[in-house]
Amino acid sequence: MTILESIILAIVEGLTEFLPVSSTGHMILTEGILGMQSTPYLKAFTVIIQFGAILSVVAYYFRRFLPFPVLGMKPDETTSLGGWRLYVLMVVGCIPAAIFGALLSDQIDMLLGNTWVVLGMLFLGGILMVYFDRIFGTREERRVTVRNAFVIGLFQCLAMIPGVSRSMATIFGGMQQGLSRRQAAEFSFFLAVPTMFGATLLKGYKLYKELGVEIFRDNWQTLLIGNVVAFVVALLAIKFFIDFVAKYGFRHFGYYRIALSVGIAIALLAGAHISLS
Repeated sequence: MTILESIILAIVEGLTEFLPVSSTGHMILTEGILGMQSTPYLKAFTVIIQFGAILSVVAYYFRRFLPFPVLGMKPDETTSLGGWRLYVLMVVGCIPAAIFGALLSDQIDMLLGNTWVVLGMLFLGGILMVYFDRIFGTREERRVTVRNAFVIGLFQCLAMIPGVSRSMATIFGGMQQGLSRRQAAEFSFFLAVPTMFGATLLKGYKLYKELGVEIFRDNWQTLLIGNVVAFVVALLAIKFFIDFVAKYGFRHFGYYRIALSVGIAIALLAGAHISLS
């Protein structure tokens, strides 16, 4: 992997990780367009640079993550998604994904190179996004409960299918549980922190077991650059996304998913080579 390729992939990761458009789907399609070979390192890279993206959540909502005052900064007590309570909700919410992820890890990796699975899920998810955005509409903010967090965690498991989008699944779960659009989006961000951190550690460990420490020593530059770029881009994407969905909802992302999947499918059927082998 070249440095330029790592930067391009990191930009895609940062832009799409917290948007309900499937970061995994976009990464797979980008890799295919760039003509990159599906290697153990490439698959691990796309997961490991999520670490940079989740750090952007911690940076953007820093006061929410404070369980007690630190250096004169006080926890944000204006919401139920903050302080010690936020940690409890995150742990409960990531339990289903931890269980299913450990049981289905190999099966998930097998799907990562299937472009048609990604396109199908992008299209179906787009239709559902437009439909459900109209059903749930605008709601007032409410107190997020432990039960809400667990149910949203179950929805998150759907994102193990490439193209579904972890963000979309958890946001739908939040809105189905009665959360407002802003709350659903924010809890989706928070739930990403333990979930993606765990996935990063697991993927890094598997890569080490398979290829040894040399793979990290030989590729430290692309890993470092990828995480830094993903952090900066994701930080900007979070600000845009929260303001956008609070005003316009999620249906526009649904239209985008439909248009993208149809466009790529037409290109594939016309003979374009966009796949991982």
